[in-house]
Amino acid sequence: MSAFPGTSISLETAVTELSLAIGQLLRRLRAESNPDELTWSQTVALSRLERAGSMTTADLARAESVKPQSMGATLAELEREGLVERQPHPTDGRQVLFSLTDEGVEARRKRSAAKQKWLLAAMARLDPDEQRTLISAAALIKRLGEGDS
Repeated sequence: MSAFPGTSISLETAVTELSLAIGQLLRRLRAESNPDELTWSQTVALSRLERAGSMTTADLARAESVKPQSMGATLAELEREGLVERQPHPTDGRQVLFSLTDEGVEARRKRSAAKQKWLLAAMARLDPDEQRTLISAAALIKRLGEGDS
């Protein structure tokens, strides 16, 4: 294994460290931004509905790579909580569309605000050089995620 340029660690070790760090940050963001204690599946479903608009259970399940039965259970709980509502499909009477209620939109807004507040406070604790490094790293991590690296 060769050392990663500019360091004494291997590329494999750097990949492991990056993966662990991103996972830890994501877990912390989830914990800090979950004032209503939604499950990860519920959070993802609300987010998808917010971005894409009304969707069927099957479409949501496909988009999130889960079984329709699992997504159906998630949507049923969100409906009980008043965060999503059913609407008839405009062209197919056999299907139902789910969309966010006003309460669902507010839940998404609260989560987003809590996440932003925590991350802003966490970054404010870094010194200016660390902040610049993190901002540069964010652009690179985004490129990796987009597959354009």
